[in-house]
Amino acid sequence: MAFDFHKDKQTYIKYQYENAEQYVIPFIERKLKLEEGMEVMEIGCAEGGVLKAFIDRGCRGTGVELMPARYEMAKELLKEEIASGKAEVIQKNIYDLDVDSGYQGRYDLIVLKDVIEHIHDQDKVLSYLRKFLKAGGSIFFGFPPWQMPFGGHQQIAKNKLLSRLPYYHLLPMSLYKGVLKSLGEKTKTVEDLAEIKETGISIERFEKLLKKNSYSTTEKEFYLINPIYKYKFNLNAKKQYSWLSSIPYFRNFLTTCVYYLVKKEE
Repeated sequence: MAFDFHKDKQTYIKYQYENAEQYVIPFIERKLKLEEGMEVMEIGCAEGGVLKAFIDRGCRGTGVELMPARYEMAKELLKEEIASGKAEVIQKNIYDLDVDSGYQGRYDLIVLKDVIEHIHDQDKVLSYLRKFLKAGGSIFFGFPPWQMPFGGHQQIAKNKLLSRLPYYHLLPMSLYKGVLKSLGEKTKTVEDLAEIKETGISIERFEKLLKKNSYSTTEKEFYLINPIYKYKFNLNAKKQYSWLSSIPYFRNFLTTCVYYLVKKEE
């Protein structure tokens, strides 16, 4: 049975911490060694589990979270780190964070884990994030390609069939909404899933935007089985077959997660 992350927040935080500690940080450290005092910003830090893993490695963390309830949980989780000056948590849209108030050119690393696929103007945010990075600073991205079996996040649907049915998020929008409504999904769920459909991103589009905004890829990893599925579905992480990873477009349909570490070029 799949674990419902949305009902047990404390366990969710624990799993996010472990996932960052066991997969995200080791991936980053292939090319960027985390050192005491490094400045790390996480965009969409949610309840703070991922950011805490970096702080526990000696980094100073800044979490930016828009949703009030998640912001409050992150403040509670990191209250000791905040009190000691090792962390700060900010409730703002990233575009509303004043870069001139000590944030411009400050960060060695920015983390976006399961976030870029929810942003409407991905080109804009990639350009904007450059302002926060030091010269040669890096960004970690982890996201599911849009075309993968559950790239529409349809697992949040209440209908059991819809929550387990792969690929139907690729239907034309009007038909997709019609299916959701006809099987009893509430208006709010339909709207949320439609928004994700509008913002979903493929590997190819992501790489084009990196190039356009002057980032170079220093490391990348594709997964056939997303490491977080260990907690959701009791499935062990499995890296994507190298031959499949090399096939443009087709790889999106069978790759459940990608990790990228990119570097700011001047």
